Amino acid sequence: MASNQLIVPQATQALNQMKLEAAQELGVQIPSDGYYGNISTREAGSLGGYITKKLVQMAEQQLSGGTR
Repeated sequence: MASNQLIVPQATQALNQMKLEAAQELGVQIPSDGYYGNISTREAGSLGGYITKKLVQMAEQQLSGGTR
């Protein structure tokens, strides 16, 4: 179980959806049992990097007034 705790617990479903979309776009197979120990470090890193990039883009868009 991850030790990270969300500041906004209601964001769990949105983050899970983002993770699934990122995995699908990158061609990474998400484990059905939720255990990520069998995916490569490269795959896990690419997922995390992609999600971070998308979150930064969303924040920039929101800060700029949504005109991007």
